[in-house]
Amino acid sequence: MSEQLNEADCSEALHRVFEYLDGEMEPADQGKIAAHLAHCVECLRQYDVDTMVKAMVKRSCAPEPAPARLRMMVVQSITSVEIRYTD
Repeated sequence: MSEQLNEADCSEALHRVFEYLDGEMEPADQGKIAAHLAHCVECLRQYDVDTMVKAMVKRSCAPEPAPARLRMMVVQSITSVEIRYTD
């Protein structure tokens, strides 16, 4: 890769790694992340860790779906934003 990898590239790659792992990206974005991982040792190392964690969770979890109330609570906690003001 002739262009210099920068912190913004790493930040985006690491921020979107689970989208990439799950195949939830547009093809152009997937190609961009794949190219970055092919040339950035640190991001590839983190990608490998995330891949192992995902596989371990998959092996450890029963195939039962989570109860609806639990799923709702998880989704709410993931999507909520809390702002705290301090003086």
